Amino acid sequence: MERVRIDKWLWAARFAKTRSAATELVLAGHVKVGGERVRPAREVAPGDTVEIRTGPARRTVVVTGLADRRGPAKVAATLYEETPESREERERLGLERRLARPLGADLGARPTKLERRRLDALRKGQSRR
Repeated sequence: MERVRIDKWLWAARFAKTRSAATELVLAGHVKVGGERVRPAREVAPGDTVEIRTGPARRTVVVTGLADRRGPAKVAATLYEETPESREERERLGLERRLARPLGADLGARPTKLERRRLDALRKGQSRR
C-alpha cells in the first residue's frame, strides 16, 4: 500500500469518529494537504503534511504510516507525527481554556429564598410601572 484516500486515513488515524465524519471534515475545508484544500478522494503518502482543523484547535501532522482500516489507538498514533509548532500551539490553547473563567463565574452565589423573593417582588414592582 503506497497511497490511501485522505478520508480513510483521517478515520484510521482517529481524527474522526466515523468515515462519513472524516469525509464531511474534508468537504468543509478543514483539511489541507501540502497547504492546499483537498477533496475526500485525494490520496496521501508517507511524508505528506496534513493540516487538520477541529473546532478551535489546528493540528499539523506529517504522515508516517498508512492504513485504510481503523485499528487500536496505539496503532493509529504511529500513522502520523505532529509538528513541534502544532503541539506547542495546541498546549497553549488548552492552557488558556483551563485558565479562562467559566460562564456565570462572575454572578456569585445562588440567591437564598429570601433574596429570590425580594428579587421577584422588585421585578413585579417594575412591570407595573
